[in-house]
Amino acid sequence: MYYAYDFSKPADKERPDFLYSYDRHNEINLNFGFIKANYSGNRFRMNAGIMAGTYVNSNLATEPAVVRNIYEANAGFRLTKKHNLWLDGGVMNSHIGAETPIGKDYWSLTRGIVADNSPYYETGIKLGYLNAKEKVYMALLYVNGWQRIQRVPGNTTPAFGTQLTLTPNQRWLFNWSTFIGNPNPDSNKVWRYYNDLYTTFQLNTKWAIFAGLDLGLQQMEPMSLRYNVWWTPLLLLKYAPVEKLRASARLEYYHDKQQVMLNLDYQVNKYFLCRLEGRAFSSKDEIFELNNLPSKENYCISAAIVLSL
Repeated sequence: MYYAYDFSKPADKERPDFLYSYDRHNEINLNFGFIKANYSGNRFRMNAGIMAGTYVNSNLATEPAVVRNIYEANAGFRLTKKHNLWLDGGVMNSHIGAETPIGKDYWSLTRGIVADNSPYYETGIKLGYLNAKEKVYMALLYVNGWQRIQRVPGNTTPAFGTQLTLTPNQRWLFNWSTFIGNPNPDSNKVWRYYNDLYTTFQLNTKWAIFAGLDLGLQQMEPMSLRYNVWWTPLLLLKYAPVEKLRASARLEYYHDKQQVMLNLDYQVNKYFLCRLEGRAFSSKDEIFELNNLPSKENYCISAAIVLSL
């Protein structure tokens, strides 16, 4: 549950249209609620979950109504007894990015611009391998497209993804994920190439750092040798002075959009997490509105309560 106050006071209650999470102004609302069941055995595993909230309304608006409330629906089979090699298929969490819709699993209350504008979910098949020491994970994916359950109408183009995750020890994690595909109907086919790189470093029990860089390229028009390019560096710092209190600060740059975000969390107990966040956007262009006038800046204060059973 969350409450967000946007100082631009949008009349339709909708925050800037590049945000897809915690995007309603001046009302108490549910961003993301879900119920999930899972089974994991030596040779077979499966996940099934349904969801609701403003996250669903924004992120799955282009999907058919019958599938919009599917959070997960996938199953996997271990291909060999000797190696940890799995083939999974269905609706899955995206292999791109570290941010998920589950609030308690990420350091900040809201999601970054890069997360809201890259896939949270995907549908397809995944061949994944985890080595015996559980320090190297590799995956190859065939998916229905860029954050799609069902394909874009008129699209028959294959889309692919890769993932490589290295965890040399308990303090370091390195990840590189890619996507190659066409987000449009075949009649307007343009190729998109996307790279997502990030690392986390646990300095000690109190301090942790997250750093990432995303780079995307897409053809300007079909068969073109010219590409639109976008890139996003981000830095997130987490500080936990005591067991139940955590603070984080985030700096993100997206094209010509600059974001600064401060976040404070209080873990009441293992079931409840209270969060408070101040967020500011700055752009070289007047893409926002303030006091009914075009503005280069946007400010918001958000509060949330996370319940996990």
